[in-house]
Amino acid sequence: MADINPIQLQKDLAGVDYPANRDDLVSAAERNGADSGTLDVLRGLPDRTYDGPSGVSKEAAQK
Repeated sequence: MADINPIQLQKDLAGVDYPANRDDLVSAAERNGADSGTLDVLRGLPDRTYDGPSGVSKEAAQK
């Protein structure tokens, strides 16, 4: 998968109330107009609860 820009990722996830699960993250990114690459990365994250933006960024960077 393509590298994801962590700053843009956080913009795409604006408004997320943490803790949040993968579906919450994908829904927020869709609402915020994230590009298809970002959405693909988020959909590929493990289905678990994320405590904050840093955990999401860390997991996304491994994709």
